[in-house]
Amino acid sequence: MNQNKYQLQGFKSLFILLMLFSCSTSVIAKSTECWADFFEQPHYKGDTFRLSGSTKLKNLVSIKGKNWDKQIESIIVGPKTRLTLFENKNFKLTLKEMANHPVLMKSLGITKQDILEDSELIFNSNTKIHSFGEFNFYHKIRSVKLDCVN
Repeated sequence: MNQNKYQLQGFKSLFILLMLFSCSTSVIAKSTECWADFFEQPHYKGDTFRLSGSTKLKNLVSIKGKNWDKQIESIIVGPKTRLTLFENKNFKLTLKEMANHPVLMKSLGITKQDILEDSELIFNSNTKIHSFGEFNFYHKIRSVKLDCVN
């Protein structure tokens, strides 16, 4: 009877270890596919840094010992990644306050879509941007959200 009890406990321990191992390998696989590379210069040149896994950076003042505030000029987005870049620190949208005044927006010919497009850029998996100048986002990136997707 005691031998069966020990065998059952051993089986439970083995099962738990297998479950933990399978969970950890899927997390590792997901994080290795969820990343973005940031470059100081257009065409993926100059200093660089990589963010891996779901990450939120309220500002870019000190990333790996360097001030990256308004310094990112090109990016490469990994295969299971959604990257959102903001013109302001703390993920704030530049003209967001104006959205609370629809009469003013209408009088200036500004739509809510204009506000979103002017304040943030969203890039999906496997995107390469060789220069933010073509997005009118040259030297504007001040905060970043990186989300892992399936």
